[in-house]
Order: sequence, then C-alpha cells, then structure tokens
Amino acid sequence: MPKAFGAAGWLISLVLIILLGFFSFMTTTFVVETMSVANARLRWKTREKQNERVHGPPYSYYERMKKDDAHTEDVIEDEEENQSEEERRALLAPVNDPKRRRVDLYDITERVEMGQMASMFFNKIGWYLFYLCIVIYLYGDLAIYAAAVPKSLRDITCPVNITCNIKPSKQINLTNSSPCWGTAVNRQNAYRVYLGAFSLLLGPFVFFNVQKTKYLQLLTSLMRWVAFTIMIILAMTRITHGKGEGHPKMESITSVPNLFGVCVYSFMCQHSLPSLVTPIKNKRHLSLLVFFDFLVILVFYLVLSFTGIFCFNNKDIKDIYTLNFMDKCDPITSAKEISYFLGLFPVFTLSTNFPIIAITLRNNLKTLFHRDGYTYPWIIDRIFFPLLTIVPPIAVAFGTDDLEFLVGVTGSYAGAGIQYLVPAFLVYSARKEQRILFGPGSINKHTSPFRHTFWVYFVWIWGTLSIIFVTVNHILTKS
Repeated sequence: MPKAFGAAGWLISLVLIILLGFFSFMTTTFVVETMSVANARLRWKTREKQNERVHGPPYSYYERMKKDDAHTEDVIEDEEENQSEEERRALLAPVNDPKRRRVDLYDITERVEMGQMASMFFNKIGWYLFYLCIVIYLYGDLAIYAAAVPKSLRDITCPVNITCNIKPSKQINLTNSSPCWGTAVNRQNAYRVYLGAFSLLLGPFVFFNVQKTKYLQLLTSLMRWVAFTIMIILAMTRITHGKGEGHPKMESITSVPNLFGVCVYSFMCQHSLPSLVTPIKNKRHLSLLVFFDFLVILVFYLVLSFTGIFCFNNKDIKDIYTLNFMDKCDPITSAKEISYFLGLFPVFTLSTNFPIIAITLRNNLKTLFHRDGYTYPWIIDRIFFPLLTIVPPIAVAFGTDDLEFLVGVTGSYAGAGIQYLVPAFLVYSARKEQRILFGPGSINKHTSPFRHTFWVYFVWIWGTLSIIFVTVNHILTKS
C-alpha cells in the first residue's frame, strides 16, 4: 500500500481509500443482512417440516400467519417444549408480554457461508459466476503469497553488493542480474530456488486438511500488530528528526488502477464475515461495531502509508514495505534484530496462511465442478484437485515477482467482484425472497443502514464502472 500511495500521489490516495473504505463498509452490512435472511430461511424450512403434519401442504410463513395466527402460536409453543435449552435461547427472544415468547427469525445463530447463500438466492448461472469469481480471487491470493515469501528471503540473504554513494534507483536496476551466491547464481535464480523450496515445503499441505489453527492465527495476528506498530514508530521518528526523504506528488492518474486494486484487496473481508460475525454473542449494535472496525482499519492504513511516503523516497519504496527497513547504507534503526524481524515478517505470516487458503481453494474447486449424484474418483479427489490448486499460482510466481502488479490485478477484478458485485446481488435477492416468505411487513433487525434499493444499484454501477476504468487505463498505459 505505501508503494501504491507513493506512485498515485497523496491526494488521490487519500480520497480513493476513504471512498473504497465506505463502499466496503456498505457491502459488509449487505452481507450481514443476507446472513440474517439466510438464517431466517433455514429456520422457516425447519418449521415447515415440523408443522407439515398440522398444516398439510406448506404455506409461506407470511401466508400461514395470515391463515391461522392463533393456531401457529400453539404450534410454536409445542415446538418449544421439544427444543433443548440451547436451541430455545438461540431461537427465542422476549417481547413486552413476559408470559409470551415469539421466534425472532432473523437471529444470526448458524454460520451460513457465502457459497451457501449463493446457492439459496442465486440461480444456476449466478451460482457459477460467484464460484468462478472466488476461485480466481483465491488463485491470485496464492500467487501473491507464493511470490512474497521467496522475494523477502532473497532480499534478506543475498543483498546487492553496492557502494552507498550510488543512487538507489540505479542500485535497483542491478538486482536481478547481480550475483547472489557466487557468480553462478544471480538474484533472480535465488528467488526461484526459494520459490521451489517454498513449494516443496508448503505445497503438500493441500493434499490434506488443516484443523485447529486457532493459536497459530492468534500468533500471526500478534506479529502483525507488533510489526505494523514498529514500522509506524520508526517512520514517524525519522520524519520528526528531519530525515524524511519523501516528497510525494499530489496525483498521478496512470497509477490509480494499481492503487484501486491494492485498496480493494486491503479491505477484503466479505468472504470471511460468516466466520467472524456468527460467534458474536451480542449483535444488537452490530452495524455500529462494524463501522468502528472499518474506521480503525482506515486510520491504521492511512498512518502506515503516509508515514511511509514521507519517510522514504517514493521512487525507492519496495512493494514489500518491510524491506525498506533493511537498508544497509542508511539504516532506519541501529537494532539489527528489529530489521531482520521486519524483513522476515512476511515469511512467517504468509507461510502460515498459505496452506489454509490453498485448502479453501481446493474445496471451492470441488464444489464448482461437482454434479448432483456424482462422487469423484479417488485420483480426481485426492490428486487432481490438489494439483489444480497449487500448480497455477506457483507457475505465476515463477513468471513474475512483481507483487504490486499481482495485488492490483487480483483486487481490481476478482476482488471487486467479491467486495462489490456479489454482496449487492446477494442482498437484492435476499430482500426479494424475504418479502415473499415473510411478508412485506416483516422487520429484519439486521437490515443494512443502506436499506434503500438506490444503494444496491449504486454499488452495481460503481463496481462495474471501476472494473471498466481499470481495464481501459491498463490498456492505455501499456499502449
């Protein structure tokens, strides 16, 4: 992100990241609302099966309530007697009359993943497009991780032998062909050696399942907070001491596509919301909680990026930002331990996430190609799909180590689809089904603050125009 900020200019970067943060918050509330409708739909279907013996052929929930409201209350009371205490606490909410309870259909008590929501609310074409979009995004994710780890290791273990009076811009031009381990292996070959080792060490995990990663993820999160805080403090210290080398420009339109992709990628959380939101016990002020969450993230990104572009010469900011803190000619800190910790930070964090994302992609590929009533042969299930998961991103990483390009393309296309278009289509379809099943007067307590249909159309238009703009700009820039 600091590299993208430095290339696009501070003013455009500031405006765009605030705008994209707002749109990401909006679509996050769309996904939460869709989750609540999906829970209501699952709960209603369970009720229909239980009540079929009383009501005969199933009605919609709305029609049944109109048909015989009193009889429905008797049935609900009968269901309550058969429910466990845990189910009762999850499904029932008190109303003004303490002697009477009623079911709150929209409680988010069951984790409904985006793929399941797509199956509920999309037709067959929409379902295929959704899975195609998320598969492309996960492929891009793996390619980014596969390139970032070897690149960090390469730059740490075989830095270019330079004299410190040479301008950094000229030093960078020498890196790929400069010797690394003697004259036989240059830096580009060293990167490929590390990539091969990375593939052999982490690639086999895709053939298995990874479970119970809670403490590993907690450790990774802690390392992220520590690394980001250290980078911000070091950059601010250098700026306040008058040693900042950055003089960022205000705007550069040609660099906006990469900035757009990087920002979209950085705000990506929509596909993980079911796992994040469902365990929250008190969801009364969920929208407010999500808003403050996005606000903290936005401030953190702005502080990290702006300290970076004013601390370092913008032309020399590396796409892996942590590597800027390992400059031997002009070290930002005298503590080598801190420099190596920051340099190796992407290696630790991305390596732990790589197997998890690979397994997620493998499972999505199986779902995408699955046919009803068909079971995959052992060689297809255990060999073909894992290889289909791991080979393409590794091949891309062998072809390029340009992380800014990989992040920009992944975020601009598949990322924009998952972050903007998919949530807007989901909430539109969910609201339509909500009116059919539960009636026009049904109130969803998790309805998005952006409940007017105008916002859905606005996100559709924004997402579509953004993808078109990025594509045209890429074409014009290359030509």
